[in-house]
Amino acid sequence: MADAAVLSTGSSVAEGRRRRNWVPYALLLPGLLWLFVFFVVPMITLASQSLQEGNVDDGFVFTGNVAVYGQALTTYWPQMLRSLLYAGTATVLALVLGYPLAYFIAQKAGRWKNVVLVLVIAPFFTSFLIRTLAWKTILSDNWVVTDWANKLGVTSVLQALGLTANDSLLFSPFAVVMGLTYNFLPFMILPLYATLERLDPRLLEAASDLYASPWQTFRKVTWPLSLPGVVAGTLLTFIPASGDFINARLLGNTQTTMIGAVIDSQFLRVLDYPLAAALSFVLLVIILVLVASYVRKAGTEELL
Repeated sequence: MADAAVLSTGSSVAEGRRRRNWVPYALLLPGLLWLFVFFVVPMITLASQSLQEGNVDDGFVFTGNVAVYGQALTTYWPQMLRSLLYAGTATVLALVLGYPLAYFIAQKAGRWKNVVLVLVIAPFFTSFLIRTLAWKTILSDNWVVTDWANKLGVTSVLQALGLTANDSLLFSPFAVVMGLTYNFLPFMILPLYATLERLDPRLLEAASDLYASPWQTFRKVTWPLSLPGVVAGTLLTFIPASGDFINARLLGNTQTTMIGAVIDSQFLRVLDYPLAAALSFVLLVIILVLVASYVRKAGTEELL
């Protein structure tokens, strides 16, 4: 009887362990199903579409035409390069602007922390389009920003850097980069705040006790510990900014066209679906390579 009880108990324990082992997979199933239906299937469809030939009137037929990728690269590489350059510049600016603010919210805001966080995410309460249109007013020629920029010689510096062509700030690379930085700045601040908020102040005190200067404390303690937030913030900023086309369309000119606008035009105006799909895949591959290289450089443990 005792042996039977032991065997029964052991069987129940093993069955319970097997059940617990399946629980995480069951919880993951809805999310995996969502990704499969709304990410994997569309990507496969887009890949198939990029290898088709034909037109809207007669229809498109899958022919395996890989030459469209060569056409996409040779024809639209300036817009592709420009998109990566603008997105990279906006990401660096967002990091420079967002890091001090995130540190202030996490370590110095005190009881005002929640208020400042609400102010950071408040722009999300309005549409992306309205926020971008607001920059047309801010950077317009008859507004105070442009007037003071001319008086202080800022526009001369921007012209020397090739960010503007004249004394106007609007419809220039500068305006596009500013729009991208502003619109995606919260995506940089929030991951940085989440990392810096968990920073143990005792480590900073220990560095001070060891006669480290404020700069040495930041370089040796604060910055390394905040790298997970830096990596997450730069990825969340750079990736969507690379494919953006609203800022370039509303704040730029014909010389600031980004690849997102080209894809939009090919899909909705030219109706060249294979070329548009190929451009989308080329942009995807380039971003994946850059992100993989960046994560490898930063160290994959920084994403944990």
